[in-house]
Amino acid sequence: MNIPFDPSTVLIGGQWHKPQSQVYLGLYDPSTGEVIGQIARGNEGDIDAAVCAARRALDGPWGAMSALERGRILSRIGQAVLDHVDDLSALETMDVGKPLSQARNDALALARYMEFYGGAADKVHGQTIPYLDGYTVYTLREPFGVTGHIIPWNYPMQIIGRSLGAALAMGNACVLKPSEEACLSALMFARIAQDAGLPDGALNVVPGTGTEAGEALCRHPGVAHVSFTGSVNAGEKVQSTAAHHVAPVTLELGGKSPQIVFADADLEKALPFLLNAGIQNAGQTCSASSRILVERPVYEAVIEQLAKRYKALRVGPAKDDLDLGPMISARQQVVVQGYLDKAQKDELSIAAQGAIITDAPKGGHYIRPTLLRDVPPDHALAREEIFGPIQVVMSFDDEAEAIALANGTDFGLVAGVWTKDGARQMRMAKALRAGQVFINNYGAGGGVELPFGGIGKSGHGREKGFEALYGFSTIKTVAAYHG
Repeated sequence: MNIPFDPSTVLIGGQWHKPQSQVYLGLYDPSTGEVIGQIARGNEGDIDAAVCAARRALDGPWGAMSALERGRILSRIGQAVLDHVDDLSALETMDVGKPLSQARNDALALARYMEFYGGAADKVHGQTIPYLDGYTVYTLREPFGVTGHIIPWNYPMQIIGRSLGAALAMGNACVLKPSEEACLSALMFARIAQDAGLPDGALNVVPGTGTEAGEALCRHPGVAHVSFTGSVNAGEKVQSTAAHHVAPVTLELGGKSPQIVFADADLEKALPFLLNAGIQNAGQTCSASSRILVERPVYEAVIEQLAKRYKALRVGPAKDDLDLGPMISARQQVVVQGYLDKAQKDELSIAAQGAIITDAPKGGHYIRPTLLRDVPPDHALAREEIFGPIQVVMSFDDEAEAIALANGTDFGLVAGVWTKDGARQMRMAKALRAGQVFINNYGAGGGVELPFGGIGKSGHGREKGFEALYGFSTIKTVAAYHG
């Protein structure tokens, strides 16, 4: 596929141009390992120019615009995304290595985020507060100002939607630093937004490395809020860097999310969720269900049925639209293979594996999806985020043990519970340490409207839904004394 624009440019103040450094990074196809182009390596100077452009937008037409008109622009962007779904999907498939049908779902989700936040923009209200005689007290929700957004490579379009959509709806002006490993859909989205009437400077895009452009964005004193999605280690650095000028940070980090299957669960309904939530996007998902906890009476039955499904999985080039595509990079392939090597070294039991198709390109970053059984709860594969298509299965005897196992990691992003017992559903939902709990489902179809975020090392703050609008705004209290 030909890239329909110059990916080696940055967008600052409505203008596309080469980075100040005149230095570029290679753009790779994960399905083949081949270089397919180059992107800009933005630096501190580019970030400063982008922040200044965002500030000018706030002092100009964008900052003066009503919430109603902001919403109309976002709605137009949503429709424009729908008009470009095929192009966006093809770019994401090539750039991320994601099967085409999954990339298309991401493009549709991006459009839905714009539609949702377009409709919500003029519906964020303050409050009146009963107070002393002679006072009228009310609150206003106002934008932070310039917000910085650092997004990862695994779901660029979805995270653009939930992060930029909410920030723009609240009237912030944004500087986006997409991942250097996957930024094509971010650049194309920016062009679509421009064409849909987003004012110059309201959105600025500077590709580059995390240690250069990302750190400069977090450190810039003109950035009033930072939103970051990525690894725990990188999130710690983002937070500590932004602390230099006391900027608040929203962090959506890793996960080791469990699905808990009780003996009374409807296994026919549960099994597709148990599998798909672990292998989608080749397991490169923060909310992936990488742990499956099964009550002992149905443990063997669940293993048997999951193993059948695993053996049928096929891995290959993203354009072939198989069950799984490649890892994003050779580096990630090495990381995931390292966990498989450790499983073999420690003699963990492999219940089943999928297969890489025979004619897959030799340079592609492929990993066989793997189901491991009887994994000790203190083993690295049961506690650490792998970010690959590996699921571990463990047994439990009662509700208390299930809760202890589920909460037995440093993460707390998502959990799933499968049981027909209504009282148990409520007990489990309250006891699980997670930002989202799904009962007799997992993921709720994406749920643009559903607040998303974690606790512990999964981060803090919430994205998606109205909570994201609140997160990208600050409250001003006005107390008027009138006697």
